Amino acid sequence: MQELVTKTVEGLGYDLVEIERSAGGLLRITIDHPWVPGTAKGTELFITVEDCEKVTRQLQFGLEVEGVEYRRLEVSSPGIDRPLRKEADFQRFAGELVDLTLKAPLGAAAAGQVAPTRKKFRGRLERVEAVNADTPADAQAAAPAQWQLLWSEEPPAPKPGQKPSRKKTELPVHVLGFTLDELRDARLAPVVNFKGRGNSAAAEE
Repeated sequence: MQELVTKTVEGLGYDLVEIERSAGGLLRITIDHPWVPGTAKGTELFITVEDCEKVTRQLQFGLEVEGVEYRRLEVSSPGIDRPLRKEADFQRFAGELVDLTLKAPLGAAAAGQVAPTRKKFRGRLERVEAVNADTPADAQAAAPAQWQLLWSEEPPAPKPGQKPSRKKTELPVHVLGFTLDELRDARLAPVVNFKGRGNSAAAEE
């Protein structure tokens, strides 16, 4: 089914973001327009109802021919919590606020900064600069991370009856380096911002 759906969606000129099978026989397909590197933020095309209808019709035909069992087919756009799956997804959304879940907890790598059992983080996605060719081989092996997340702990909530402080406290910024193979899940953080996702930094302030 994965091959059929991928071939159908991409054959119609779209990008397959995710395939989900839910209880009750629901088959949910998430699509997007292909990303072109260098596209300015805020100028990307959005998936419309017409796009979803076109893909739905073609998928219904293909799934019936192949005898794929399902009770209901749903084709939709990614939404504000868009999953990041491929390298191109991370390139496209570098600089955005994302939620990451690691496959394994940090353990000793937490270095006492956070709980060693922690696996979930929210922060700003950045690409790690390529290692310089003059860097010794042992140093390159010690730093295999392709991406990093810049994050800060949430400020402590005021105690009951205590007035919130008006003074803005600068929280220390931590850096989490990772490779895509270390991730269980990665998604854009669902930040509601009526000015557009390109201004998500302003929404945090």
